[in-house]
Amino acid sequence: MQVTLLIFVSIVGQAATLATANPYGGPSAPPQVGKTPPPQSIVCNDPRSRCNGQNIMCPQQCPSLRPAYPKEKACYVDCSSPTCEATCKNRTVNCYGVGSACGDPRFVGGDGIVFYFHGRTNQFFSLVSDQNLQINARFIGRRPEGRNRDNTWIQSLGLMFGRHTFTLAAMKAAKWDAAVDLLQITYDGEAVPIGDGHLAIWAAADSGLVVERTAHCNSVAVTIPRTVEISVSVVPITEEDDRIHNYQIPDDDCFSHLEVQFLFFDLSERVEGVLGQTYRPEFVSPVKRGVEMPIMGGESKYRTSSLLSADCSYCIFSPELPKGMAGGAMRLEPTGVMECTSSMSNGRGVVCRR
Repeated sequence: MQVTLLIFVSIVGQAATLATANPYGGPSAPPQVGKTPPPQSIVCNDPRSRCNGQNIMCPQQCPSLRPAYPKEKACYVDCSSPTCEATCKNRTVNCYGVGSACGDPRFVGGDGIVFYFHGRTNQFFSLVSDQNLQINARFIGRRPEGRNRDNTWIQSLGLMFGRHTFTLAAMKAAKWDAAVDLLQITYDGEAVPIGDGHLAIWAAADSGLVVERTAHCNSVAVTIPRTVEISVSVVPITEEDDRIHNYQIPDDDCFSHLEVQFLFFDLSERVEGVLGQTYRPEFVSPVKRGVEMPIMGGESKYRTSSLLSADCSYCIFSPELPKGMAGGAMRLEPTGVMECTSSMSNGRGVVCRR
């Protein structure tokens, strides 16, 4: 089993009170704009981690777990670090980091290799399919005159975990206005009533899922504790993008779409999906290295019938099965020493495999 031992601060609370807490440590209050609070700290209490039981202080350069301003760096605690020290990280999507998907979509796999997956316009594809987690994407696109394929972008994400569903979509807009929020979010089929402004937060009382704004609008962090953390931003096709790539964007649609980055905490060795497969220990990327646009195929393997379905031919999502079962076969937990490396984590933490 692949285990990511980076302890990210997730904000978990009741939606009614907007209370915040760290599931791996003690409570953390929202920062106060205009004041300089003392550095916050976090206690590592994951028994799998190297720094279990230690109280780790945030650096002076990024003293807050939840900085008051969107462009400030946040304090992140890596409980598997050899030095048991916190580091400073941006909360926004890093399109060159592991687990990211940006543009037409350009992915960086769990193996650190860049690839493109074009998919098809107005169709759905499984990005990640594991026993307890399914993440699908809806693609929008446009075929410029004289070309033989669509340019495509991720317009929405659909998650299934346990008995719950979650969707996040970029709404269509004729013209881009950075002050207008285009995020549309649902949980179990109901609209998520997250407030306006940076650090506004909404938490599901029955699953631990948390949505927090990481900018005044159009950017959020989504956390399912001990499963996945997702950074998401809505962006348009800019005039400069259109000029460089000749997308031939019409005047009545700026093709608002999502830039996303995933951090997974508990993927099985059998994980599937366009992105998920790249996290398997034995995965060898089939894309051509050194070319301008290395293409990952698999449209037929990973196409689903809707944003919230797990019916692709390679999907393995099965929340009915006990933990450790996938496709009817028990996955035995191997014993022995963990092999840890930071080469694939792009500074986001240490990835350990048994």
